[in-house]
Amino acid sequence: MPAPRNRPAAALVMATALAAVGLVPAASPAAAATIPVGSGSYSDSRPAGTSGPTTNTGTPVTPKVTPAAQGKPVPTNDWWSSLAFQRYGDNPYSTPMYGHPLTYQATAGGLDVGYPTSPQIVGDGRQYEYAHKRDLTIGLSGLNSPDTKADAWSDWTVTPYWSDGTRTLRTTIGHGSPFVYAKGTGGNAQITTAAAPTVFADQGNVLGITVAGHHYALFAPAGTDWTVAGSSITAGLGGKDYFSVAVLPSTDALATFRKYAFSFVTGSTVNWSYTGGTVRATYTLTTEAKEGTERGTLQALYRHQWLHTADALTGYTYVSPRGTMKVREAASFTTTQPASAVLPALPGAGGTDPARLRAYLDEVANSSDPFSGAVDTYWTGKALGKLAQLVPIADRIGATATRDKLLGLTKGRLQDWLTAGGANEFSYDPAWKTLIGYPASYGSDTELNDHHFHYGYYVYAAAVVAQYDPAWAADSAWGGMVRTLIRDTANPARTDAAFPFLRGFDVYAGHSWASGHQGFAAGNNQESSSESTNLSAALVLWGSATGDTTLRDLGTYLLTTEAESIAQYWFDADQQVFPGSFGHDTVGMVWGSGAAYSTWWTANPEEIHGINVLPVTGGGSLHLAARKDAVRRNIAEMERENGGPAVEWRDILWEFQSLADPAAAKAKWDAGNAAYTPEAGESKAHTYHWISALDALGAPDATVTGDLPTSAVFTKGTTRTYAAHNYGSTARTVTFSDGKTLTVPARSTATGTGTGGSGPDPVPPTGNTFQLRSGGALTTATGGTAASDTVPSADGANHDGTPYKPLVYEIRGVHGTLTPGAATAFRLQMDAGTVVGLGQQARISYDLTGDGTFDRTETYQYFATDPVSGWEEYAHTRGLRSATGTLGDLVNGTVRLEVWSAIGNGASQLQTGTNTSVVVIPYS
Repeated sequence: MPAPRNRPAAALVMATALAAVGLVPAASPAAAATIPVGSGSYSDSRPAGTSGPTTNTGTPVTPKVTPAAQGKPVPTNDWWSSLAFQRYGDNPYSTPMYGHPLTYQATAGGLDVGYPTSPQIVGDGRQYEYAHKRDLTIGLSGLNSPDTKADAWSDWTVTPYWSDGTRTLRTTIGHGSPFVYAKGTGGNAQITTAAAPTVFADQGNVLGITVAGHHYALFAPAGTDWTVAGSSITAGLGGKDYFSVAVLPSTDALATFRKYAFSFVTGSTVNWSYTGGTVRATYTLTTEAKEGTERGTLQALYRHQWLHTADALTGYTYVSPRGTMKVREAASFTTTQPASAVLPALPGAGGTDPARLRAYLDEVANSSDPFSGAVDTYWTGKALGKLAQLVPIADRIGATATRDKLLGLTKGRLQDWLTAGGANEFSYDPAWKTLIGYPASYGSDTELNDHHFHYGYYVYAAAVVAQYDPAWAADSAWGGMVRTLIRDTANPARTDAAFPFLRGFDVYAGHSWASGHQGFAAGNNQESSSESTNLSAALVLWGSATGDTTLRDLGTYLLTTEAESIAQYWFDADQQVFPGSFGHDTVGMVWGSGAAYSTWWTANPEEIHGINVLPVTGGGSLHLAARKDAVRRNIAEMERENGGPAVEWRDILWEFQSLADPAAAKAKWDAGNAAYTPEAGESKAHTYHWISALDALGAPDATVTGDLPTSAVFTKGTTRTYAAHNYGSTARTVTFSDGKTLTVPARSTATGTGTGGSGPDPVPPTGNTFQLRSGGALTTATGGTAASDTVPSADGANHDGTPYKPLVYEIRGVHGTLTPGAATAFRLQMDAGTVVGLGQQARISYDLTGDGTFDRTETYQYFATDPVSGWEEYAHTRGLRSATGTLGDLVNGTVRLEVWSAIGNGASQLQTGTNTSVVVIPYS
């Protein structure tokens, strides 16, 4: 594991790995000491005695880019940032870069390429790695470059550049790409393998080789030929300047890959949208046909992507540290997800003693030092977040004097930091095109680490102020500087000359990276994923409060995307990502090469589990409740590793548990609230309100979404509570995906049980709802008697995607008109009892005319049940695994549901006879 950065002994939390992204005025700053932005300002030079980006020996460093890229904002905090940020003075090339499925490292002779497929368990079993190991080097004969520079980049691809004065080489590489596209001059194409290769196909300009058990295809221009001499393989380029290399999922894939070998990728772009509670994102590669006319390509999707796409996928797969990657044969694909819930604060609810809550609030507001001595960007940010979270709570209980005092404290410290020239300020670095806060911390200056962690707190606090004082948030007042922080951390513009596009967020990986330089053997890393979603939620709240739907929708896309990545890659929610030999249910840190059950500063289990929870907010935390099974496993493991319940970070972990089991968390609070010290970003006021509110409302219910980003649903027993905050100046009606509606007054939060709609039944409201009946029937009848059917064991085999001893439920003679844009939905109550390692799967089929042939079949991702007795909900939101055929109108048709065990060695139960186990078809 790479050596961690030093942390102060007093650090209870951390702003881990590394991140930075910037925002400033639209053009580069003028040459002046202070740059005014509305009522605030930043400086164009660092305070005396401070440092900007440096090598590890303290030497100032500037971006390592070619003349073609000079002046362009460099996206630090990316998977390939070591190409541009030379953190280690003796390495002018790069550290290992994890593109997945391929790994890369630049060297003097070209690009080392590997495809790690076997995990290693290191660090006393606390870390798993698919470490980079060279299979071959892509270069030119004789190439000996003194360095490697970044020549061009786009949303998830990059082009490294080598030149030794005689030869030049460019290679384009990217996330999900099985190809490396090379352009070279001054020498022959040369592939040097780590060991003598085995040739499995020789087709002249196309060569298939096997190295270290991995299959590669080499493609030279038409009319040329590859020559193999030991571990050296060369080809003249026949007057051309291009060739490509691909890693193959199997030798029989060669013909498919040959089709796209000369469709060179030239760029990558993601476009997102938010509409009616749904986030859609389309990931597109641009290509150039070097030979022929083919412009398509192949790209491997990560698990968080293929779980949420209905686009066709091939049968080809790759191994990666993020689980199986699945290959699409096209230049683009689209993901569709229900938006993650966001509220400025949990709504008020019964169970909270107003007098007790007032006392807790006053304890913070009247503290002799509400900022706990914080002086740097990170700890000041945490203190701002702590105070800001209490403002809406005080407002809800009518404690207006306390509310206003908290607002005043928050405004005062924000304004202090958003003004240049004092003991603290933000300074713009024109070489790296980033805004650095001083005093800095955790390498946010010298390594450009953690900007999204630090500045997210400032934006979140500013969003709370904007909710109560819109004039303060105007661009002409303090809003201009807040937007400058946003541009540094999450710039939505690709054409901003002052800051890069989404510097810290990796749109293809689905999460942010924290290291500014990526200078580790394990690639880049991110520890506190929750501090990353804190920024995304802050964008939703700031955009909503200021009427900026562009930032609001950006925040919704970032939050929703990262929420699924966190579930899969930090919490292994489906238990399909972590290697079987890795003995943990969660990790504290994700690396390019894998993940680790650790933090930068401690091995204490409470912090390992808690660092991906804090700060607990109505904005950035509700998404965690989408996988209650993962929350329960997480808490159980923490207590096993800890030797008992939490002691140091008990408030963070109580709040986390309340997202799945509010009553259990409330019992722990009741037993332990008298004598504990709140975590540095927490307060007893917030923890008490959070736990009491969820105990009364029930846990967040991610199966239902509202058509307003600032809305959420909670379920306790059979009762749903709908909540939304309306930032607008007029009342509006929020419509939820189950058909319920809620009218919300202007500039207010409202809650209720909803009106209209279909009650607790799932989406879409326009479809027909069928309950399950024991014995194999689907019926529109209601008022059944609750019962259950036994789902047989998978008998220890993997039946993912293929029904095995399935339960079958069917209805015939169905007539219906297909609803445009609607989709199948279901909600099934499952229980595996105390059996571990089970996963149930559903398939829904449509015979449109009742002729016995199913015209449309939809197979959904299986649901990993937890080993805790009690019903769990398996819903269509798990994602479509595959689909065949096309829907049309039903004329005397048949609808069939099949449920079986995809994995496991035990039976489970499927509830029948109630309106909580239903199938909803997209017909009227």
